Amino acid sequence: MAESTGVVLSEPPALPGVRRSFVEARGVRFHVTESGDPGGRPVLLLHGWPQHHYAYRDLLADPPAGLRIIAPDLPGYGWSGPAPHRWAKEDVASDLFALLDELGLERVLLGGHDWGAFIGYRMVLREPDRFSGYLAMNMAHPWVPTRVVSRQLWRFLTYQPLIAIAGVPVQQRTGFLPWLIRSAMSDRHAVSPEIVQIFADRFRDPVCARAATDTYRTFWLKEIPATARTPERRRGTIPIRALFGINDAAVHFSLADPTTARADDYTFEGVSGCGHFIVDERPELVRARLIDLAESTK
Repeated sequence: MAESTGVVLSEPPALPGVRRSFVEARGVRFHVTESGDPGGRPVLLLHGWPQHHYAYRDLLADPPAGLRIIAPDLPGYGWSGPAPHRWAKEDVASDLFALLDELGLERVLLGGHDWGAFIGYRMVLREPDRFSGYLAMNMAHPWVPTRVVSRQLWRFLTYQPLIAIAGVPVQQRTGFLPWLIRSAMSDRHAVSPEIVQIFADRFRDPVCARAATDTYRTFWLKEIPATARTPERRRGTIPIRALFGINDAAVHFSLADPTTARADDYTFEGVSGCGHFIVDERPELVRARLIDLAESTK
């Protein structure tokens, strides 16, 4: 397992043509990276773990025509300030709604990957009128039957309890994250070692390491039991496009099965030869599907 560089980046990685700002919302000092036409159609993109806004570097560096790309760092991740809570996903959804309010955005196109997609589902179910469409990448939908989850639970056990229990020292002092990111990709040459380190080294910061630990600890101690007691019954009413790297070892594609989705307009596209980090491995496909969704939901 490779060692971390030991460097904590003090500044976000350079991206040509982007606009950066810090926005206070619901007690979180959000770091927000934007690009594209400031008056264009707003697109909110949410990252997962162990990443930050730089996961969407290709879209930020070359935004599609007519779109305003908005990629915040989630609370405690990247260069955003810590969350004033223990990272319950509904709390993070509330933080993001407050951010949209501060940005003056009443309705957006939404995209999310990993935990960003998990939170995105909570947002579109809670306030569907604020979203014209949703591109969810490599994440289970919220209507997965218990029997299906049970068959795939072993995948979560391979790494999630480690982060939930000992996430701070593991992320700060070992080379676990670079190894994890590379091993979760089918094409390990899709992303350079330098970019892997841009993600991994940020979690040496104690704020980021704690946020990630809370992400998984709250999931295991509170959210999994709550979901088992009260399955999701709300129905998805906006267009949802699930894009999924089939070779994902962390989240099995059966957890995004369209036959179990309680949604009016839900489609699933499996991508062969692609692992969990589909935004990194297939940036042009992600771009194309985002444009498709934008054009079909005008």
